[in-house]
Amino acid sequence: MLVTALRYFSRHPVLAFGAVASHPREAVMRLYDVYLDRRERRGVCRYEAVPDWEQRLHRLLGIAFPCAAIQEFTALWHDVVGSMRGRGLRVGPETFLGWNDGDPGLVRAIWCLVRHLRPSRVIETGVAHGFTSRFILEALERNGEGHLWSIDLPPLDPVLGAEVGVAVEQRHPARWSYIRGTSRQRLPRLIAEVGEIDLFVHDSLHSEHNLRFELDRAWAALRPGGAIVVDDMDVNWGFRSFLERFSGHRSLVCEAEPLSPDLRRFNGKGLFGIIVKDPPASQAEPQPGLC
Repeated sequence: MLVTALRYFSRHPVLAFGAVASHPREAVMRLYDVYLDRRERRGVCRYEAVPDWEQRLHRLLGIAFPCAAIQEFTALWHDVVGSMRGRGLRVGPETFLGWNDGDPGLVRAIWCLVRHLRPSRVIETGVAHGFTSRFILEALERNGEGHLWSIDLPPLDPVLGAEVGVAVEQRHPARWSYIRGTSRQRLPRLIAEVGEIDLFVHDSLHSEHNLRFELDRAWAALRPGGAIVVDDMDVNWGFRSFLERFSGHRSLVCEAEPLSPDLRRFNGKGLFGIIVKDPPASQAEPQPGLC
């Protein structure tokens, strides 16, 4: 791995030098993941989204749709976005290293999962501005229970590095643990310490190699009835290969239909997937939305 990574680094000397000098092991792992990510990219992977995913998600959870949690989300979304813009921060498409902030449809789905599943232990990978982190924390606070662990290695750019997690605004510190580093280095130990988890959110480097690394480990710790959310799943085939390996569980491929014009997916970019882990004895439904 190291030899391959160094060959790639040789074409990016400034990036490699700064990263390796400050955090050598993490830098090697991250840059190798970037190499794999770029090597994997061969165009958009074709998944078929279900148009009524929100209704299906709530039916899967045994909750009537539309639910009161969606109204909560809509009000809070406007408050958080307004607060960020009031602080002079750009919000939305391609505002963090070319990636979007947490899109409204994705964050709305996670909000409903947290409010309805009432998880005690939530892990996410990838923080950026922290939109998803903020809404998970707010939902946990309204539930009156639960803790979020967020793993992310900040960018080398000090300006962008200072913006990691800004949407959280130091709210609910007792419910949040930010873990600096790559998921490759931090996730296995974190899962060993936390034990069983109730919800896992992947929004870090979207290579198939990295996605499968995270999902395979999170799945082993996920309780029956718990859920996994995968953002930008159409960047690679990891979501499909995971479901082929761990079959018999309900899943959804989602592309948000806007509840209102300002709650659509940012610049129409990407799909996200949801997997619910069924108890071993349950009879799973056919998996909708998969090609």
